[in-house]
Amino acid sequence: MPENLYAGFDLGGTQLKYGLINSSGRIIYKRQVPSPPDINSLMALIQKTWSELDCKYPGRIKSAGFGFAGFFSLKQKRIMQSPNYPALDNFPLYPALKKIIPVPFAVHNDANLAAYGEYLYGSARRAHSLVFLTVGTGLGSGIILEGELWQGKGGFAGELGHITVNPEGLRCGCGNIGCLETEVSGPALVRNYLNFSGKKETLTARDIYLRARAGEQAARKSFERCGYFLGIALGIVMNFLNPEKIVIGGGVMKAGKWLLKPARAEARRRSIPPAFATCQIRKASLGNDAGLMGAAAWTRHQMEAGKLPFKPQLPAAG
Repeated sequence: MPENLYAGFDLGGTQLKYGLINSSGRIIYKRQVPSPPDINSLMALIQKTWSELDCKYPGRIKSAGFGFAGFFSLKQKRIMQSPNYPALDNFPLYPALKKIIPVPFAVHNDANLAAYGEYLYGSARRAHSLVFLTVGTGLGSGIILEGELWQGKGGFAGELGHITVNPEGLRCGCGNIGCLETEVSGPALVRNYLNFSGKKETLTARDIYLRARAGEQAARKSFERCGYFLGIALGIVMNFLNPEKIVIGGGVMKAGKWLLKPARAEARRRSIPPAFATCQIRKASLGNDAGLMGAAAWTRHQMEAGKLPFKPQLPAAG
């Protein structure tokens, strides 16, 4: 008998990543496509990708999980605000998805589900407590406590990207001033480099990484500044939660030591010694797959526990 499969969708600021995992968490199929700019195009794309998956594996997909960038409300079942994908703001996701997804499904914040993926299958496998951060276009995060995704009262827990680390800093897309996301992200790294170098160029975070590797001081200082603010946040996390592991992923983390070394040093300075000593800081291991794997696995577990509040809207017979 063919094995059951579980779909996961991970919508970021630039890419929609989607795929299927089996019961043991092995990826059976995956793809990624550019994120469309408007909500109608996004729904059409999700419908197209679902049709693609269903045609390839007919009758085998038992649930679908969706990780969307933004502040997800457990009560209203929608993204209340998405600083990096505003087309999602307050859109009624569940009614729209019910029309195109014919299996049980669930929605949550993308970084929360990536945290769940790393907890089940990645660098934090079966950790007692975990804080996950993903550094890319923005900075997302999620918390796992005692094996459960910590959601908070309304679903908004774990938003470390929107704690204030620089009160004199820039305005964030969420409306606050000096959020961690404004100081630790791909755009922040580029901004730092242009300020330190005095140059006017169109660059990516990868360009700055390559220049840091080549020995350019402005590039290294750019990472050091991001690492400084990341370290402040890690120190706060260690002192407040005393987690077993902090796992950091995302595109910017491909730079490895250039960001992690100054972040560790600052976290050590900012945290109480016993908390620092009992916390492991690790680089994430699942890469771009964490979100879709976590979305698929979390929804499957919610379905099996009878916790999915919505059922799909199946087409009428005949």
